[in-house]
Amino acid sequence: MAALGRAVGLCGRAAHVAAGLRGRLPGRGYAAARGPAESPPTFGFLLDIDGVLVRGHKVIPAALEAFRRLVNSQGQLRVPVVFVTNAGNILRHSKAQELSALLGCKVDPDQVILSHSPMKLFSQYHNKRMLVSGQGPVVENAQLLGFQNVVTVDELRTAFPVLDMVDLERRPKSTPLQKSDFPAIEGVLLLGEPVRWETSLQLIMDVLLSNGNPGTGLATAPYPHLPVLASNMDLLWMAEAKMPRFGHGTFLLCLETIYQKVTGRELRYEGLMGKPSILTYQYAEDLIRQQAERRGWATPIQNLYAVGDNPMSDVYGANLFHQYLQMSKHGGAEKIGAGGLWKQQPSATQNCTSILVCTGVYTPQNPGSTDPAQEEAAPPFHGHRDFSFSPGLMEASHVVNDISEAVQLVFHREGWAL
Repeated sequence: MAALGRAVGLCGRAAHVAAGLRGRLPGRGYAAARGPAESPPTFGFLLDIDGVLVRGHKVIPAALEAFRRLVNSQGQLRVPVVFVTNAGNILRHSKAQELSALLGCKVDPDQVILSHSPMKLFSQYHNKRMLVSGQGPVVENAQLLGFQNVVTVDELRTAFPVLDMVDLERRPKSTPLQKSDFPAIEGVLLLGEPVRWETSLQLIMDVLLSNGNPGTGLATAPYPHLPVLASNMDLLWMAEAKMPRFGHGTFLLCLETIYQKVTGRELRYEGLMGKPSILTYQYAEDLIRQQAERRGWATPIQNLYAVGDNPMSDVYGANLFHQYLQMSKHGGAEKIGAGGLWKQQPSATQNCTSILVCTGVYTPQNPGSTDPAQEEAAPPFHGHRDFSFSPGLMEASHVVNDISEAVQLVFHREGWAL
């Protein structure tokens, strides 16, 4: 984290960097970028959404400026772009429509990766009866991912009303008959933060402790427990409020802590996806490749630029994937926990470069201060417990003010016209 701390002053100087980039590109202005002679791209963008392109429901002005550079005169993207978000309480096509309206650029659903999108790859669980937690269109999302038999927390609560006892107003006024024909649950699917945390935490625990039969009681909690698939490990995320808000990572932390406290054992995940999971970046890389093929760009995409606002999910994830790319060339990917991942087509990607913007979760502390720098304690580790703290992975390759400056930086590095 000390490395990240050294980046604090960079945001304040980012405008000068961007100005310098423009100054080093004489005769290659915005109009030149519209010409037909532009070569096929060998790079692509992985863009976070919240805190990079939008804050809540409002587009960040720099995002509009960035997309004016990214789109050609025919309204098409000049380079492949995939939007990689840890949000999951929305349908993929709805998020694409929302982005299209905000950015003034056509965004297709297959350019959007939600936190749970890689769950499509976990086909061994698609025919199991899964308890699904989250909010929004959770059933439709689960079905689009391939899960054929899902039960919501509300459906489970209706079947077993005596399980949900925290809210006095929702407690049953009389003792209902015990339901005896409710099929056993075979796994738990955590798509995003729910609304009533106490209800979801209680009923998920009931399912895990009863081996999928919450109407019964077991003398000893089964272990290993039923399979758990989860997405979105973000402890915090940025909306319109001045301070970050709780993310699904906070909910997972609560569930893990309760399970550990009650059973004395560690809650285990069969799949944990969303940034910073390598699997999410593999999935994004494959969508970038497909997008380039559809556009007829025969030149392989070699460099990916991941732009985000969250050091733990965006920077850590991009750097971890870059490390994976380097190690996979020498057969050492298993050393960073990448064994058994989805086997995609042979990859031409050589690098994944992390770019941190200052418009979301990460903001510089006292950017205008002239006081001498003082040694500060390292900030707390906000990452998930299954991703061990590695200070080097928290250091962004570049820190800029916003997405517009990130695009300028990348275009300069790649020798492209602004």
